[in-house]
Amino acid sequence: MKFSFKHLTLKTWNDFETLFGDRGACGGCWCMSWRLKAADFNKNKGVKNKNAMKKLVGMKEQIGILAYHQREPVGWCSFAPREKFIRLNSSKVLSPVDSQDVWSITCFYIKKEYRRKGLSAELLKAAIEFSKKKKVKILEGYPTVPYSENIPAAFAWTGIPDSFEKAGFEEAARRSKARPIMRYYL
Repeated sequence: MKFSFKHLTLKTWNDFETLFGDRGACGGCWCMSWRLKAADFNKNKGVKNKNAMKKLVGMKEQIGILAYHQREPVGWCSFAPREKFIRLNSSKVLSPVDSQDVWSITCFYIKKEYRRKGLSAELLKAAIEFSKKKKVKILEGYPTVPYSENIPAAFAWTGIPDSFEKAGFEEAARRSKARPIMRYYL
């Protein structure tokens, strides 16, 4: 399968809405989970998260990229400077590895019929290419180690280590059995 990739902008917003559907991907998330404190995220589930995301896109913030198959939006990867994801700041397991500036890859959403086809690794490779243009030095991800071969999609939203490895990422730290911190040095 061949995929193409585009930044999330106001021009591609309708594609983002189409991919995420009425539920906002997963339970009204609209990919705001890492960007808000837990209480604010839960209070804003649904339309408020959607509006908050659209506001960020309108401000031309770096949000992430969409994957397309034959012009249909089929996948999503969120990445931006780590400081944009305030929830990472409160995580002991995902606290900074060192003092270097990193961009964080926090979320994937893939249309059901395109899952388990290698699209996560392709999204990561595209994120690397977009990051090179932005002169990013380090990309960092926080995948979840699957506890079984048939991990439910709801638990794979941060990606799995195998996809990161296929894209050239290496483990940089592990403070939890299930959550490595993986890096790609550009």
